[in-house]
Amino acid sequence: MAAQGSHFFFALFAFALNNQAPVHVHLFFGAYWQAPLVLVLLIALALGVALGVLVMLPVWLQARRTRTTPPPANPIHGS
Repeated sequence: MAAQGSHFFFALFAFALNNQAPVHVHLFFGAYWQAPLVLVLLIALALGVALGVLVMLPVWLQARRTRTTPPPANPIHGS
């Protein structure tokens, strides 16, 4: 397990070293932001994950609510 983690870390580290070129991110009204490519990709990944969690949160909460709510009593058997 530790070997897999170290391989994954090494792959990410090599990716970061290979993508240090500066890029321009063009924003609105002619403004731009200059940063290393790996930083721009990391920010895009983090924003995507955060947006995905926010979109799925109501579904997860609803599923949790229905899973923890006890079923209603059966009126025919009186329990």
